Amino acid sequence: MILQELQKQVLQLPIAERWQLVQAVLTSLQQETGSQVKSSNLSRLRGIAKSANISNDADYKEDYIAYLTQKYQ
Repeated sequence: MILQELQKQVLQLPIAERWQLVQAVLTSLQQETGSQVKSSNLSRLRGIAKSANISNDADYKEDYIAYLTQKYQ
């Protein structure tokens, strides 16, 4: 089976089964390469996804209301 055929079949699976497949592939890669993610590597990434603009829930609600108002006018 070629890679493209396999990809096509995988994309037809339900999402839960695709997640199981991803986990199985990751586990096998970790076992074969002997690599384990070290906690020090993770600590260096801490905060990488933080937003520069910290807004509160009220701001998000106002933005969402404005978006919906504009969308349905």
